[in-house]
Amino acid sequence: MRDLLALLSGEPRGGVSVVGLVEGLWADGRPENPAKALQVVVSRARSQLGADVIASTPTGYRLGLDESEVDACAVVLAASASARCARDGDHAGALSHAEEGLALWVGPPKPDEGDDALSVLRAERASTYWTLRRARGLALARLGRHAEGFEALTSVAGECPRDEEVLAELLRCEAATAGPSAALGRYESYRRSLRDSLGTDPGAVLQGVQQELLRDEAPAVRRGVAHEPNPLLGRADDLAAVLDLLRASRVTSIVGPGGLGKTRLANAVARDVPQRAVHVVALAGVARDGDVEGEVASVLGVGEARQAPRRPGGTLPGIVDALGPGPVLLVLDNCEHVVDGVAGLVGALVSMTRDVRVLTTSRAPLGLTSESVYPLPALALEAAAELFRQRALAARPGVGLPAVTVAELCRHLDGLPLAVELAAARVRVMSVPEIARGLDDRFALLRGNARDAPSRHRTMHAVVDWSWNLLTPSGRAAMRALSIFSGGFTLDAARHLLDGDALDVLEDLVGQSLLTMTEDGTGTRFLMLESVREFSASHRDAEGETERAVDGLLSWAREFGAAHHEALFGADPVAPLERVRAEQDNLLQSLRHGLARRDGPAVAAATAVLGGLWTLESAFTRMITVVEETAGVLSRFRPGPQDVDTTRTALALSVLTTVMLKGPRVTRALVALRRLPPAPPDGLVRALAVLVGSAPEILGPDCAALDRMRAGDHPLLAALADCVTGYVREHEGDLAGALDVTEAMAAAAETAPSPWLRLIAHSRLSELLMQTDRPGAAAHHLQVSLDFLGRYGWPDMFGLLWALAAVHLHLGEFDEAERLLEQSIAEGPYDSPGMATFSLGVRAEIAFGRGDAETGLRLWREAATRLADEEIPAPAPGLDPWTVDTHCAAVIAHARHGRLDLVQDLAEGLRGKLSALLAEAAHPLPPAVMDLPICGALLLALAMVDDDRTRAARRIALAERVHFSRSFQPTMSPAAARRAALDADEPAYRAAVAEYAGLSRAGLWDAARSLATGAPSG
Repeated sequence: MRDLLALLSGEPRGGVSVVGLVEGLWADGRPENPAKALQVVVSRARSQLGADVIASTPTGYRLGLDESEVDACAVVLAASASARCARDGDHAGALSHAEEGLALWVGPPKPDEGDDALSVLRAERASTYWTLRRARGLALARLGRHAEGFEALTSVAGECPRDEEVLAELLRCEAATAGPSAALGRYESYRRSLRDSLGTDPGAVLQGVQQELLRDEAPAVRRGVAHEPNPLLGRADDLAAVLDLLRASRVTSIVGPGGLGKTRLANAVARDVPQRAVHVVALAGVARDGDVEGEVASVLGVGEARQAPRRPGGTLPGIVDALGPGPVLLVLDNCEHVVDGVAGLVGALVSMTRDVRVLTTSRAPLGLTSESVYPLPALALEAAAELFRQRALAARPGVGLPAVTVAELCRHLDGLPLAVELAAARVRVMSVPEIARGLDDRFALLRGNARDAPSRHRTMHAVVDWSWNLLTPSGRAAMRALSIFSGGFTLDAARHLLDGDALDVLEDLVGQSLLTMTEDGTGTRFLMLESVREFSASHRDAEGETERAVDGLLSWAREFGAAHHEALFGADPVAPLERVRAEQDNLLQSLRHGLARRDGPAVAAATAVLGGLWTLESAFTRMITVVEETAGVLSRFRPGPQDVDTTRTALALSVLTTVMLKGPRVTRALVALRRLPPAPPDGLVRALAVLVGSAPEILGPDCAALDRMRAGDHPLLAALADCVTGYVREHEGDLAGALDVTEAMAAAAETAPSPWLRLIAHSRLSELLMQTDRPGAAAHHLQVSLDFLGRYGWPDMFGLLWALAAVHLHLGEFDEAERLLEQSIAEGPYDSPGMATFSLGVRAEIAFGRGDAETGLRLWREAATRLADEEIPAPAPGLDPWTVDTHCAAVIAHARHGRLDLVQDLAEGLRGKLSALLAEAAHPLPPAVMDLPICGALLLALAMVDDDRTRAARRIALAERVHFSRSFQPTMSPAAARRAALDADEPAYRAAVAEYAGLSRAGLWDAARSLATGAPSG
C-alpha cells in the first residue's frame, strides 16, 4: 500500500494507469491476476485511509487529494512559491514557504535509499530539497538574519561551490558576523580556485560584493551627526520605519510640523544606518534656494583646496566626488523654506549616483518621484507624559507630578515634544496644575531659554510663526478661517469657509504640515494642531474675520443637521453615528455661536443631531443641559420649510428628555412642538414627535389617545405607543398587562426599519421579565440587546451588562455575574447617577452567594455611605430607586444575619421614606421611576425589622403584590421573603395575599398607608 501511494503521489494530476501501477508494484514478478491483485491493494488502502483518498480514472487510479495535501507535491509547490516571492522581493514570504517545504522532510535525502517506489520518489524529490535549502539560506541573508544565514549558506555552498549567488550572500553574512576581512579571505580563496581550475575570474555580481567589502574596510565617516543630549522617547517605531524606507527608496523625507522632533529622529537614523559614510547638512541658516548647493558643498569640503581646478557644472560634480562611489547617506535637515533648491540638488544626485541615499527633514515634501514620505506622528500620550516627567524632574527635582494632570496637559500639547519640553521647563516657577491652567495663553507660557536650542525653537510662537511665514497670503487666509473648527473638518465643511478650489487649498496646507489628513470609517478628515489652531485664531481675530468664519460654521451646521438628524434613528445608523461623533466638538461650537446669535436654524440643526447622539448614548446630563440652554431660542423660533424637520427633531428629543428625567409636564419645548405643522409618522423621529407632542392627551384620565395610536395604521407610532402603554400599566401595578403590550411592541419592532426600536423593545422586556421572576427569559432578551449594541457600535446606554449581572445573581451563577460586572466597569462609565453604588451591591450579593457574609455586609454599608455623597434627582429627598434599593437591601441583609446594630440609622429612616413616598404618590413621576416596586422594597425592609409578626407578614404580602424591586439577590429573593412571611404568621400572610390580589393602584396605596404606621396590628 505504501508503494501504491508513492506511485500515485508521483503523478498527482493525471494519475497512473493500471499497467503502470502493476509494473511499479510487482517489478520482480507479476501475480497471476495483476488487475485483481491491484484492486485488492486499492481496496485495502481505501478501507484504511478513506474511500475518497484514491479515485478511479478511465485507465487507472489517482489520488483524490489536493496537491497541497500530498507531501511529495507540497514540497514542489513550496519551492515554486518561495522562488516567486524571492523574485518579487518578498524575502519574508520566500523564507516562510521554504521552511514550510523543509518541514515536510524527516531529514536530508540519502543516496541509494533503495529501488522501491517510495525510495525512488524520494530520490526524484532530492533536488527540490536542496532548492528549498538554498532558498531558505538566501532569504535569511536578505532579511538581515546574518548569523542564521551564514550557517545555512555554508552548508549550501558545500553542495554547490560554484553558485555565485549563494556565495555573494554568504560573503555578506560573513562580513556582518566575522568582519569584512574574513569575507574577503573567502572571496580570495574562491577567486584563486576558479582561476586555477577554469582560468577565469568571478562574475560581476561577486566582484561587486568584493568592492562593497573593501569599502566596508575603510574607516567609517559620520560628518555632522549629533548625539543625543537625553533619551529619545517614543520614537522606536518611527526609527525602524524610516530605516526601512531608506533601504527601499533613494530619497526619504521625514515630514511634520515644527517642534515634532524631525531633526532628532534624523540624527538617530544617521547613527543607525548601515552606510559607512553619513553626512548631515543643516539648512536652517540658508536663505535662498540658490544657496543650497553651495552649503552642501561647503559642509562636504568641496573646493577647500585652493589649487583645485574649477570643473564644468559648478559645485555639483565636486559634491558627487565628495560623496564617493560607495553606499553613503546624505541628510539634509530643515528644508521647508528652500524646498525648490533642495529638490533640484537631490534630483541631480539621484540621477548621477547609484549608491547615494538622501534623507531630508521638512515641513513639506520635495515632490520627487524617487521620494518616499514619512509623516512623523505626534508622540503617543504615554511617551509625551514620560518626556514631561523626565524634563520636569531635571528642571526641579522633587516637583509634584500628578499623573492625571500631566496626562491632560500633554493631551493639550498635541504630542509635540518641543511643546512638552517648554511646558516642563516652567516647573522652575510654577506647579503642574498652574501650567495646565496657563495653557489658555499657551504662547506666553511656552517659552524657554535653553541655550542649545535654535532660536526658532525657543518659543512655541516662533515655531508656528516659522511655518506661517512660509505660507502664501491665500494659505494664511484659509488657516484663519478653518481655525473656527475645533474638532477637525471634512472637505465639504471646508467649502463653507474657503473661496475657490478648497481641495487645492487643503492639499497645499497638508503639504506644509499645517494640516494632517486622516482616513477612517467616516472618510477623509483634516486636523489642525491645537497650537496651530490657536495661533491662526488669534490672527483671525486680529484681521476682524471671526464673524465671517462663524457664518461659514453655522452654514455648515445647518446643512449637516438636515442631512443626519433622522438617519441616526434609521435602518442603518452606523455611518451617521460615526459622522456625528466625529463632528461633536464642531457641533457644540456651532451651538454656542448659534445661541449667542439667537440663530434658530443653526440651534435647531445642532440640537437635533447632538440630541440624537446623546439620546442614543444615554448621556442624560448633557442632554438635560442642552434642553435647558436651547429652550428660549427654540420656543421663539418659527421655522421655514427648510428648517421645520430639524426643529421638530430637536424639540421632540427635548420633550422626551424632560419627560424621562423630570416627569410629564408642560414645557416651552412641548408648546413649540405642538405649534409645528403636522408630519406623517413615517420615520422613528417623526413618530416620536407625534407621540411626545400628544403628551397632554396621553396623560389624561384615560388611555384613549394611546389606544388610538396603537390601533392606527402607522407601525412605528403604534410600537412607541405600546412602549408607553407598558410603562403606564406597570405604573398601575399591572405587570402582566405591561408585559403583553411590550411583547406586541417587540413583535412590531422586528419588521420596523429601526434597530434602535428593537433594542428598546428587548431591553424593556428584560426589565419586566425580571420583575415577574423569569430570569432565564430576561437573560435571552438582554443578550439580544447586547448583540444590537455590538452590531451597531452603540455604547451600553441602558446598563445592559449591569442588568445581565443581576440576572445571573438571580440564577445563582456568581462567577458569571462577577465577570459581567467587571466587563461593565471596563466599558463604562455611564452618565447616570447611582451606577457606581450598584457595583458594590452586586459584589455584596456575590459574597453572600459564596458564603462570605462578613464581606457582603461590609460592602452594603460601603454602598450606602458612598450613595450619601451623590446628588441624585428624585421626587423627594432619598426616594430615588438607587437610594431606596440600597438602604432596603442593606437593612434586610443585616437583619437576616443578626447585625442590625450596624445599620441602625438606615433602619430608622425606612418609615420616613415610606411616608414621604406615600405623600408623593399622587404626583406624576418620570416613567423610569416605578413607585410601587419602591414601595414594596420599603415594606419588605420594614417587615424584617418589625416586632409585630402579623403586620410583618402582611407587609411582605403587600410587597409581593406590588412586585418589590429585586435586582439584588439572594438578599431580595422572593422565595426568601415568602419564607420570612410564613415564619412570621402564615395565616395572616395567606389572608393578606388573597385580600391584596385584586386591588387597583389606588387600593394598593391605601393598603400601604394602613401598614405604614407603627401601630400594632389587629
